[in-house]
Amino acid sequence: MTTINGNHQNNNTPVTAPAISASKQPLPTAKSIDTQSVLKRLQSELMALMMSGDSGISAFPEEDNIFCWKGTVSGSKDTVFEGTEYKLSLSFPNDFLFKPPRVKFETGCFHPNVDVHGNICLDILQDKWSSAYDVRTILLSIQSLLGEPNTSSPLNTQAASLWGNQEEYRKMVEKLYKPFCVALEM
Repeated sequence: MTTINGNHQNNNTPVTAPAISASKQPLPTAKSIDTQSVLKRLQSELMALMMSGDSGISAFPEEDNIFCWKGTVSGSKDTVFEGTEYKLSLSFPNDFLFKPPRVKFETGCFHPNVDVHGNICLDILQDKWSSAYDVRTILLSIQSLLGEPNTSSPLNTQAASLWGNQEEYRKMVEKLYKPFCVALEM
């Protein structure tokens, strides 16, 4: 005798599984399909970024969450930002293919297109977003923006007004730049 679900059955009696109606099966939702597509896309972008070898940019997922990344952008040579490195946070929505990630400076950045909270005014992160853009393109665009701001549409008017005097601007960058902490040696 065999016990199934608390009932004793004779071993000679065939046991059949209860029929499952197809209508009882949950259908995949568009959101779960989109999330899977985004997950695959982000994994692919991470590999491409690691293989690109671009200098001055990097980004990796935070711990086990592929939707939250930490990135870095270095100031380009021959700009007032040369020698600086800025930490960024990138947060990807579930519908990343159709909406841009939220990108913020975590390191304070004195820049015409960056506000005091680290928000960035960059067209590809707003109304000019296209699913053709990838993380690499976003980071390179931010790196380029550092040396070539849009002073006609500033988030930081003080930085925009000072931009014309590169010597004074560099002094302000040096004064306000606080590199992110690196683990201290014991």
